[in-house]
Amino acid sequence: MSTAFLTLIAVIVCILFRILNVHSQPLKPSVWCLDAQFLDCLYKIAPVLREPYIPPRLWGFSGHVQTVLHSIVGRVRCPWPLGERVYMSLQDGSTLTYDLYQPLNEQEDDITVAICPGIANSSESVYIRTFVHLAQCNGYRCAVLNHIGALRSVQVTSTRIFTYGHTEDFAAMVEHLHQKYRQSRIVAVGFSLGGNLVTKYMGEDQKTKPNSVIGGISICQGYNAVEGTKWLLNWQNFRRFYLYIMTENVKSIILRHRHVLLSDEVKTRHNLNEREIIAAATLPELDEAYTRRVYNFPSTQELYKWSSSLFYFDSIKKPMIFINAKDDPLIPEDLLHPIKEYATTRQNTAYVEVAHGGHLGFYEGGFLYPNPVTWLDRTLVAMVGSLVMMQDVGKVAP
Repeated sequence: MSTAFLTLIAVIVCILFRILNVHSQPLKPSVWCLDAQFLDCLYKIAPVLREPYIPPRLWGFSGHVQTVLHSIVGRVRCPWPLGERVYMSLQDGSTLTYDLYQPLNEQEDDITVAICPGIANSSESVYIRTFVHLAQCNGYRCAVLNHIGALRSVQVTSTRIFTYGHTEDFAAMVEHLHQKYRQSRIVAVGFSLGGNLVTKYMGEDQKTKPNSVIGGISICQGYNAVEGTKWLLNWQNFRRFYLYIMTENVKSIILRHRHVLLSDEVKTRHNLNEREIIAAATLPELDEAYTRRVYNFPSTQELYKWSSSLFYFDSIKKPMIFINAKDDPLIPEDLLHPIKEYATTRQNTAYVEVAHGGHLGFYEGGFLYPNPVTWLDRTLVAMVGSLVMMQDVGKVAP
């Protein structure tokens, strides 16, 4: 065997080790929290935060692998929880749906987890199903918002789909749950884009929120769409590639419902050019050609500022827990500075940063094949219990 061939093999192995980040070691999550009593309650119900997060040994220390596997595979041995689909007609003519899942085990408290999925996702997304099943097994009722346009089986009936900052759909679901289950306490949980929507909803002064909403949990959001889109537009850490995938997902929803969203009347009313929408290669291009026009914004920058949860932090009145992974390829560390500062200056707020996990991955255990339940699933269920306990002990007024 030639020296050149051995050298090539050695280089390939070194590159793989570099990409997979196998030299890393499991680390405990870092927590930013000003409120000692809040933090103590969080640790008491979620002791997983005091323990190292152990990803799959071979590939779990790579944020890219975790993110890609989450996007393609979702979860291993994923259950399919049984629920009912609720249909609602909104004032703008939209048909909103959410899936409702009853608890599988009895619990003294009546708790409803209101879930807002990530971009273009729904109750049928694998990571949502896994979390719902685990929450059901722990005695929680779950309601999952189906972003308008995301379900193939539900037709779009108005001239819009979901977007980054439109919280009215989530608010309508929460209000409907409040009316349906008067004795239930509601915890809002949002993933990625859903985390932004939940946080923005909690901080919107003009929206009257039911007293039954006791707090919220946000996972893997970027907080600031104005700055976030600038990072996504460069190729560093392959962010432009991930942006392209997200753009195609949103574009496919628009084109799937083009007979409603891109009818001649709608194109004339909002000055839409179908060719520009089809040709859009990035979300900013798609938002310029479609989203900001449909939502009547003068520019995409105005749309992004209105959408960003960062600008609603100061008006949040309920307890909040935020989670991000340091190796998330979509969310650079620069976007995480504001939430760290916020968590260290506000009561009833905690920010949890995990060294590994990627974007919504957080696979756990094993060498090659991970556990069916992820670290994120286990932690979220415990955090819901923490928010309930904090209200029970009188730390947070209802």
